[in-house]
Amino acid sequence: MGNIVWLATYPKSGNTWLRAFLYNLIEQPSKPGRIAILTDYFESESDPRWYIPMLAGKSPEECDDEEIISLKSAVHRQIAASRPRGSIFTKTHNRFGKFNGHPLHNVSVMSAAIYIVRNPLDVVLSTADHFGLAVDDAINFMANEETGTPSNMENMVSFLGSWSNHVESWTGKPHKQVVVVRYEDMLDKPLKAFGQVARLLGRGKDKNGIKRAIQFSSFAELKKQEMDTGFIECSQNSKKFFRKGRKNQWVDELSDAQVERIVESHRQQMQRFKYIPPKFL
Repeated sequence: MGNIVWLATYPKSGNTWLRAFLYNLIEQPSKPGRIAILTDYFESESDPRWYIPMLAGKSPEECDDEEIISLKSAVHRQIAASRPRGSIFTKTHNRFGKFNGHPLHNVSVMSAAIYIVRNPLDVVLSTADHFGLAVDDAINFMANEETGTPSNMENMVSFLGSWSNHVESWTGKPHKQVVVVRYEDMLDKPLKAFGQVARLLGRGKDKNGIKRAIQFSSFAELKKQEMDTGFIECSQNSKKFFRKGRKNQWVDELSDAQVERIVESHRQQMQRFKYIPPKFL
């Protein structure tokens, strides 16, 4: 068994919030950890610095997606080897599985995974903002089985698939070392939701530490920090990374026709996680 703990989400589903909680839980700072720390404290499997030495002088933009994806297993071995002792928490937006026969995650160096799932009716709004898309185009983006994000000097390609495919790939087969948490439960039942994460790491009995980490990584705290100092992970298409952090934003922002399109594209997985509005059951 390896030492990588995957921090896995479909984009705009709580990965940064999870990392902020983990930093405050593990390091136990006397005041909220700064969001500027997160990029250096946690690893990202799409960080170009792992790939560029393997590209024979080519830039990321000069490589096709399959060429980059074929390097992922080697990159993941290097990430694991960079921390000879202890877990290395690594962000990923890739679905779990393969792309044209190439593994998207090297399971030989994996020890566990934390997967956050969020209502796609809300994800679509954040996706539209983050990628600079119209909402209808974001709906198509999330329904496309071939969806991915391109390689550039900031991030190497991630292969997402559709929202449903992504969720199914990580949650379809229960595993004791894969913790699945609903974003909405992180909001409504934080002690229970984050407690699951803490138990995976052997810290489930530290109730005070969990409560403090929840407080120090609250959405209000993260948003305040971004307003004060900015956040390097904010998209050039967005005015801010931490937008609203609420559930059910879709009620005021999506038409019935848009909701119906999303439900029809993702009905099975939405039903599994109790995301279908009663009107559309």
